[in-house]
Amino acid sequence: MVTIKNRHLTVKIAKLGAELRSVEQNGKELMWQGHPEIWTGCSPILFPICGGLKEDKFVFEGNEYILPKHGYARHTLFEVERLEEDSVTFLHTSNEETKKCFPFDYELRVIFSLKKNSLETEYNVTNTGNGKMYFSVGSHEAYATPEGIEDYDIIFPEKVTLNTSALYGNIVAKATAPIIKDTNVLPLYESYFAIDALVFRNCPVKSAALRNRKTGKKITVDFPGASSLLLWHKPNAGYMCVEPWVGIPDIEGSGYDITEKEGIITLDANKVFSDIHTITFEA
Repeated sequence: MVTIKNRHLTVKIAKLGAELRSVEQNGKELMWQGHPEIWTGCSPILFPICGGLKEDKFVFEGNEYILPKHGYARHTLFEVERLEEDSVTFLHTSNEETKKCFPFDYELRVIFSLKKNSLETEYNVTNTGNGKMYFSVGSHEAYATPEGIEDYDIIFPEKVTLNTSALYGNIVAKATAPIIKDTNVLPLYESYFAIDALVFRNCPVKSAALRNRKTGKKITVDFPGASSLLLWHKPNAGYMCVEPWVGIPDIEGSGYDITEKEGIITLDANKVFSDIHTITFEA
């Protein structure tokens, strides 16, 4: 476990998956700590896909590849490339094993930086191959909600109308259903998560706050570069995930060609892709 800290926050990140495991503020743990009977994760990094593929497979240049839901970065041991008191850079590089299910050469860096009471996370991908690279990347942080999620709202920075798409396993439905109209407050209910997640494709807002309406405690996630936002929670578990993704699971009726996948990032040879999201903790 790697620790970074400043006068506001103490953050712990596992080398396995470069996964954020703990954020403490004033001695209080703010992240879900996992439970073997519910969900052992905390903040897995989704790479090289977000969500799932139809039948867990894709086709590239006539070859078929099997790639599990959310990819494999979360199960990969990262190298600590650089460590300072308030920041750390983790590195994972493609290899012969990764190319069995994802045929691209790359370097993936995950950079955590503390700035006052905010944690900035950068996903930095370099295409080290000779051709175009196709991938997605996203976050999956689970924030502790020991009071139960129905004490919480999602607060957006402005009034918005949002439609959600149903998620069935690896597939997102084409049809959408309204969830809020012309408001900046989305009250959370257990019933929303009876099937899976709330999925906002092409999300028009780039910030969302998880706020306890009784205490005023708030965690704000800013995600200027993300194309999708997901909210996920297992029924009656003590956490809520606020997940900005640059990507989306396969859409109902889609094919297998990864170059035609909705939301896919296309990165030219020797180019670098960067996406940053920032989490601000207000006790």
